[in-house]
Amino acid sequence: MPRGSKDKYTAEQKRKAQHIEQTYEDQGASRETAEARAWATVNKQSGGGEKKGGSGSHTSRSAKRSAESDSAKRAAHTRAGEARDSKSSLASQSKESLLKEARSRDIRGRSTMTKAQLVAALS
Repeated sequence: MPRGSKDKYTAEQKRKAQHIEQTYEDQGASRETAEARAWATVNKQSGGGEKKGGSGSHTSRSAKRSAESDSAKRAAHTRAGEARDSKSSLASQSKESLLKEARSRDIRGRSTMTKAQLVAALS
């Protein structure tokens, strides 16, 4: 179950979370799981609450746009019925997000790699 107040979220973010939650419930997830996944998705796409204050207010607009774009691309691939292998999921991400993932996994030489090399190293 998601923690904390949702007062810092805009009406659009609340509607989006409700829609995502309903989709997960339709797919058979429990209500608690669906709600947690829905808010995690909203936070990933928008960087958290948009109203004044809160953790999302410290995320830059460009970082929020990048996260939203990456998440939307992965969702579109899933809806299209593409194989859920790691390479297709990785290939749909931006080079910046692949670099972040490579940094978190401490892959050597990542700064000089092309996008295709990053996908290969991460898969």
